[in-house]
Amino acid sequence: MSWMAWTTPSALFFIGIACILIGMTYWEIVSPCVARKGFFPMETTRGDRLFISLLSAAFIHLGFIGFTEFTIWLPFTVAIIWLLIVMRWG
Repeated sequence: MSWMAWTTPSALFFIGIACILIGMTYWEIVSPCVARKGFFPMETTRGDRLFISLLSAAFIHLGFIGFTEFTIWLPFTVAIIWLLIVMRWG
């Protein structure tokens, strides 16, 4: 049987995603969301924008890893800034 090797970075990643989902659930309970249209060509809710930004973050990281020699902190910073932009104006 093969087990996943839980390294500190992978554990922190999954803990971070779990905290984001818990926070979004609490935010939705306290202040229900209404779909709105931002710079995306469709109406989106907070959950939609979170999903889009997480998916985009994966592609940002893959692009940086595949095409540059930069440290992983640069795409992490770009992805966080993109998340904030999408959640606010997306």
